[in-house]
Amino acid sequence: MSEEFRKQAHELEVTVWVGKKGVDAVVDELSDQLESEELVKAKFLRSARGTDDTEELAADLADRVNAEVIDTRGHTAVFH
Repeated sequence: MSEEFRKQAHELEVTVWVGKKGVDAVVDELSDQLESEELVKAKFLRSARGTDDTEELAADLADRVNAEVIDTRGHTAVFH
């Protein structure tokens, strides 16, 4: 099942951008999008990353919205 999600994720457009305000600022937005979409792609901008890597930030954000990280590539992550 996860492999199928990865294929779908490749075609997704980024709809959540995590910026200098960090993951706190996008928790509600991601949660809302996941209610209506099976997969949501988020991009972690340089100002959000600081010393953390994308995988850590994605895992933190997923925990906060009770979602699963399907994939991380570069500075983007896909949530289910």
